[in-house]
Amino acid sequence: MLRAFGTVLVAGALLAAGCGGSDGGSSTSAAPAPRGPEDARLRAQLRDATSVAPGTFPATQGRTLQEVADTITATGPQLAFASSVLTTGEHERLAFGLLDEDRFLYAPTAIYLAKSGGRARALGPYPAPADLLVTDAPFRSETAASEESPFAAVYATTVPFAEPGTYDVLAVSKVQGQDVAAGGQVKVVTTAQDRIPDVGEPAPAVATDTVQSAGGDVESIDTRRPVGTMHDASFDDVLGKKPALLLFATPQLCQSRVCGPVVDIAEQLKRTYGERVQFIHQEVFVDNEVRKGLRAPLRAFKLQTEPWLFAVDAKGRITQRLEGSFGFDAMELAIKSALR
Repeated sequence: MLRAFGTVLVAGALLAAGCGGSDGGSSTSAAPAPRGPEDARLRAQLRDATSVAPGTFPATQGRTLQEVADTITATGPQLAFASSVLTTGEHERLAFGLLDEDRFLYAPTAIYLAKSGGRARALGPYPAPADLLVTDAPFRSETAASEESPFAAVYATTVPFAEPGTYDVLAVSKVQGQDVAAGGQVKVVTTAQDRIPDVGEPAPAVATDTVQSAGGDVESIDTRRPVGTMHDASFDDVLGKKPALLLFATPQLCQSRVCGPVVDIAEQLKRTYGERVQFIHQEVFVDNEVRKGLRAPLRAFKLQTEPWLFAVDAKGRITQRLEGSFGFDAMELAIKSALR
């Protein structure tokens, strides 16, 4: 039984292992193509992990989170969070991964939570389907997917945080017909304490790096290899005129290894939405050197971590923001929110 809830591990600790890949295909949600028994198992696990039925998980029935955990006797994986900025609200995104010894675990998963301390009733289960990170081969950069890499998806759900403070979190996964659990803790602040521009607010009118502003030296404003195609327009020039997707990420210098994959996902989705939405990728560090600090656009958005994504509608208001690891489903929903 799970007697105590572990401490939070942020995106850098969770995602340092890199990301999984695929052999291509037309679907953005394609799992890695099997190359042997192990790859075939991974593909099946990913397929199962993207579909979650909350009714198959233990009901809280007024119990505390520890009491729910005590009903699960199997040794669970390690829970590590890919969200570090969490605020109060009814629909806060919580992203995470599950590490079982030396490999990532993919299985149908749900989240339970409760305010730490005392005997608060557990909330949940909240279904947390896996969001795939693999891209089609033409959009895969050197810093992202490989066939041998096991990290191919991130779990995500939305949960209510009624008040600020520390919350205990319990992830329950169904592995080979058995429930396994992993515990952790997160800290939640009020929206007033969160200085980062949020949904519904006007986006800061910041100039972002472009091929023109870089004098044609694209590698100075993009550490992706090969360099990307999202440097045609400055954010301040399109703000209030056209929907935009602004992605802060540094594929080569990321504190975790999720920047490469999220930039690749944006490149692939640009193929579908590029005519209607301006895709902009902004590097993180001055002169691509960590010691020189953050570039001006990140300072304007009050960012201290990466990657971050902001979807902005044609009126210049933020319709979605995503932090840390996010896959195709989350990014596509963000794009559609900007188009509504």
